[in-house]
Amino acid sequence: MTQIKQIYGPSLEPSSGDKAEALVVMLHGLGADGNDLIEVARIWAPEMGSVAFIAPHAPFPCDITHSGRQWFNLMHDGDHNSMHTSMRKTAEILNHFLNVELDRLSITANKLALVGFSQGTMIALYTALRRLPPIAGIVGYSGALIVEDIPEDPITSRPQVLLIHGTLDNVVPFSAMEAAQSSLTSAGITVTSISRPGIGHSIDEGGLSSGAAFLSKVLKK
Repeated sequence: MTQIKQIYGPSLEPSSGDKAEALVVMLHGLGADGNDLIEVARIWAPEMGSVAFIAPHAPFPCDITHSGRQWFNLMHDGDHNSMHTSMRKTAEILNHFLNVELDRLSITANKLALVGFSQGTMIALYTALRRLPPIAGIVGYSGALIVEDIPEDPITSRPQVLLIHGTLDNVVPFSAMEAAQSSLTSAGITVTSISRPGIGHSIDEGGLSSGAAFLSKVLKK
């Protein structure tokens, strides 16, 4: 039996000081690591007192920079199948990590949410839409849906999704948000999308506020 690669990263216990009632897992972008998005969690934590946060480092060294991590290999020379294989492998690693964290905190799937940025959004969507039982929700910043419902790897789960994207993003085009919303909605998934005028490949204050409000809503159900 192949041993599943372990991932880890910085975490925050609930700001209330009590037992965690929900868990938010933060998935960073290409070339970063968990220390990037845990700073977003520090902003949210005071207003989400019962929520624990963790921001794992992606399992692989980034293949286009000299530092940082990546969740999966990018598509090289149009090799869509290779990228899908890489994403499937990472989803197995991430699912194992999520199971361990849920068990550690004695939290059920309906109290789990994923927050992704850029490539982190891509792997959050890929993983959560194929994970049962369904998690509470996904917040995706500046990302895209790059693998849809394919016969050998179908969508089986339909958590609520919030997509937030800057109109001036020059890394992942703004149009990716509309394309993702269309595909997800067609698959029966409830999607809300928010455009951030004048914002590039980043998260602004308005985007942070919208993400926090969405998480508070879906994690209280």
